[in-house]
Amino acid sequence: MIFNENLHVDLLNKLGEGNMGEHLGIRFTEIGEDYLAATMPVDHRTKQPLGLLHGGANLVLAETLGSVAATCCIDTDKQYCVGLEINANHIKSVRSGLVEGIAKPLHIGGKTQIWEIKIFSETKELTCVSRITIAVLDKKQR
Repeated sequence: MIFNENLHVDLLNKLGEGNMGEHLGIRFTEIGEDYLAATMPVDHRTKQPLGLLHGGANLVLAETLGSVAATCCIDTDKQYCVGLEINANHIKSVRSGLVEGIAKPLHIGGKTQIWEIKIFSETKELTCVSRITIAVLDKKQR
C-alpha cells in the first residue's frame, strides 16, 4: 500500500469538515492499495446555469482527491503538500446524481507527486480526466 498506516475514510471525511469539500458534499468512500475514491453530488451547489455539472466543481473534486492522496503518502510531521498545477478535460456532461472521482499516482517522488484523477457518472461513464502536480515541502524546524 502506498498510503500511511491507520488511514480510514472517516478520518479523511473529518478533515473535510468546514471547508469547500464539505460545502460541495464531497465524501471519501474508499482507500485502495494505490487509489483514493470520493463522490460529489450533482446538485444546486455543483451545477452551472445550464443545469450541468460545473467544470470548476470537477476541478474541486480532483484537487481534493489529489491533494489528500498526496498528503496520505508523506510524513505529515515533517512535510506538507501543495498543488502546483492542475488541468482537466471535460468529456461528458452530467445533470444529476453523484459523480465518483478516483485518484491514482503517476509519480510519487521526494519533492513532487503527480496524480491522475478520473471522474465517472453513476452509470460508470468517464466524464472528466484531470492531472495534478503536487509539491512536497519540508516544514520549518522550530
